[in-house]
Amino acid sequence: MTGPAITVVGSVNLDLVATGKALPAPGETVTGAVLARHPGGKGANQALAAQRLGAAVALIARVGEDAMADEALALLAAGGVDLSGVARDPLAPTGVALIAVSETGENQIVVASGANAAFTPERLGPLPAGALICQLEIPLATVEKAVAQAEGFVCLNLAPAAAIPDALFQRADLIVVNETEAAFYGDQLRQARGLVALTLGGRGAELRRGGELLASASPPKVEVVDTTGAGDTFVAALTLALLEARALQAALAFACAAGALATTRAGAQPSLPPRSEVEALL
Repeated sequence: MTGPAITVVGSVNLDLVATGKALPAPGETVTGAVLARHPGGKGANQALAAQRLGAAVALIARVGEDAMADEALALLAAGGVDLSGVARDPLAPTGVALIAVSETGENQIVVASGANAAFTPERLGPLPAGALICQLEIPLATVEKAVAQAEGFVCLNLAPAAAIPDALFQRADLIVVNETEAAFYGDQLRQARGLVALTLGGRGAELRRGGELLASASPPKVEVVDTTGAGDTFVAALTLALLEARALQAALAFACAAGALATTRAGAQPSLPPRSEVEALL
């Protein structure tokens, strides 16, 4: 049975991940790390996470005309995500994320946006029917155009934090932020029309509307290997659970469990859990 249709308009990166004992302090060099390469980017991660959790997903994005593009799209293609909306830019390279991961699973990320930054509004065509998920790793004007076109459920993952117009807060059915992003947006979140999900790392997540707490959930206990991709998994899982008309508490618990499972393996996309694993954990 095919699940809800979700279109993700967002970023695609190739993640270069250096895993070592500790993260460097400013100006410090840390040696002894192990390097790995994984497909990533918030848009790509959320698309594959939603597909593995049971949605029918189309990704609209841009990559370069380079070998890194094939590597960045490999797991999406293998996972069945519709990539017909992913264009290759002849003038910009595929986006790259440089990620440092400590032995406790914490990370630091620097992104070279490449073709993601070149994904300007005029390059966005019509959207397929269904729900929409966007993040802020592509130009804001492109996100605004996608949201204006959307006719169904809209989820905005407001990451990385950036100034956005009030109109987006009023259109979104679901906004997802972490604690740092929530502090950045402040009162705008309390004035949002739809649901606001606040992720709290290992402490779980809360779901609010107009500042009122509607649900809270804690993640199951797992052995954390790498937190990269956990937030993207949460976004996809919560969107899917709400589209499936789950009760708010059940939807939040599903998203927390999915996010927790994503921390148990290394890399962003390689760690994304299938629906069966999430249901078994719950």
